[in-house]
Amino acid sequence: MAIDPVCKMQVDEKSAAATSEYKGKKYYFCAVGCKKAFDKDPEKYLSGSK
Repeated sequence: MAIDPVCKMQVDEKSAAATSEYKGKKYYFCAVGCKKAFDKDPEKYLSGSK
């Protein structure tokens, strides 16, 4: 299981609603809205601060 970097939910890689690649790493999302938020500002979600 992967962790959605935006909402912190567990996401099954096989059934993720969306994926995004950033700096060579693949991220999985529970919903397209989370992917859009991540794509807009990936560092915001990866730095651990919201």
